[in-house]
Amino acid sequence: MIASAKPKSPMKAEKKNTKKMMRKKIQKVANGEPSVNRTNVPERVAGPLLEDLLSDLTQINNSMERAKRLFEWLIRPIPAQTFFRDTWEKKPIFVQRNKPDYYKGLFSTAEFDRILREEYVQYGVNLDVTSYTNGKRETHNPPGRARPFTVWDFYESGCSLRMLNPQAFSSTVWNVLSILQERFGSMAGANVYLTPAQTQGFAPHYDDIEAFIVQLEGKKHWRVYNPRYEQKPFKSKQADIGKPILDVVLEAGDLLYFPRGFIHQGNCLPDAHSLHITISSYQKNSWGDLLHKLVPAALEIAIEEDVDFRRGLPLDYLTYMGVQNSDKDDPRRGKFFSQIETLMKKLSNYAPVDAAVDQKARDFLHDCLPPVLTADELASSVQGAPARWEDGRVKGVGAQITTQTRVRILRAGCARLCSDGEAVHLYYTTNNSRVYHKEEPQSFEVKTEHTDAVEYLIHSYPDFVTVESLPCDSVQDRVGCSPYVSHSIITTDRKWIAVLASHSEVCYSFSRSL
Repeated sequence: MIASAKPKSPMKAEKKNTKKMMRKKIQKVANGEPSVNRTNVPERVAGPLLEDLLSDLTQINNSMERAKRLFEWLIRPIPAQTFFRDTWEKKPIFVQRNKPDYYKGLFSTAEFDRILREEYVQYGVNLDVTSYTNGKRETHNPPGRARPFTVWDFYESGCSLRMLNPQAFSSTVWNVLSILQERFGSMAGANVYLTPAQTQGFAPHYDDIEAFIVQLEGKKHWRVYNPRYEQKPFKSKQADIGKPILDVVLEAGDLLYFPRGFIHQGNCLPDAHSLHITISSYQKNSWGDLLHKLVPAALEIAIEEDVDFRRGLPLDYLTYMGVQNSDKDDPRRGKFFSQIETLMKKLSNYAPVDAAVDQKARDFLHDCLPPVLTADELASSVQGAPARWEDGRVKGVGAQITTQTRVRILRAGCARLCSDGEAVHLYYTTNNSRVYHKEEPQSFEVKTEHTDAVEYLIHSYPDFVTVESLPCDSVQDRVGCSPYVSHSIITTDRKWIAVLASHSEVCYSFSRSL
């Protein structure tokens, strides 16, 4: 079934009847009777298992289409267009499938245990041990490595376990997130939560992400509350948050989505543990975050180019402006505010919007997970090159790109041209780490004679183009783009041919034309 809850809108005091109706709707939601449709998900639209879906996606030759298909599977049976129009950033929604195996293969308690035994997991870095009892939230992390004996002892004592970056240890989670990040145009992250029966690990709180709660094992009782629009620091007191607008129990195969800012809490019921993974995105991806980059740059340009921004402040402005003078009925204050308003309006004329967007794009590419290459992508990119040492000598190098070699960018979102005003750089994701920001941003300078060719490649995706068609002044310049191949941002439509290149690993894929 599908259930969603619409947040309360601010009402005028005189609309008492409307308020009463809204309160009744909220109460129905709290009692398990959502104010919107609640329908069963038919078995025939339940969707494929994840393993089969990921296998099918490797046959799709367009990473944007892969991302679209995977997201549709995540929220099925809600159409993606309907979700982004009616629900995204607006209201919570609950999908009940009655299909425990729907998300099978994404993650499991057995995988959690394997990671503890085989990987180097650190408290506070990769794992948090938490509890929430009698209104008090506590973290119980010891120093150092998280050993299975200690971790499972905490769990048996009633503590909740949070794995902070499962994509660093789970190839499946890495694959799923690396695909979804192209759908969101923003980093896709994840946390895994394992909670014992009849316990709660976290106090009521809100987050700055769009959250998809994917129930993997057991079940969990969730309550979602309206946001605190005033954005004051949130104290986890039950009396502060009002009544829930959504009160549901997630079982394996179910999904709960809520936008950033919505207060939520989850607790385990007496008869089952809970394992869920929270897939998140859109952190620091608001208009305000863009303006953080845009406004300082606009101000710098305005001060340089417009004398009005360089004029001195009034000699006596400190005598009538500031907090201590805010209650004064002084006409000079009005003139001061008027001048500020005039300058703020003029500031937009100096806003380098594209440059600020490029700054956001660079941040995004740095945040991104590296792509998990399909067999075809691996075979046709530098990462699958057969170069090796064998029989006492180097083999598998020396083949060349010709004008008839067909090439394309490896993935739609894996590379972007950005300019800092002095030089053009190509930023890319293929050398990123599965650990968030473990590596510095990856980029290299693009020669002036190659800029149009690289832009042409980016815009041509998902089509392959011949080297001969690249918009360069000469054949030498076209073939000279080949150094970008070695960054594994470029692929071909045939099996790999070795290429002499001076850089190391970007986003090209290519092949020998036969």
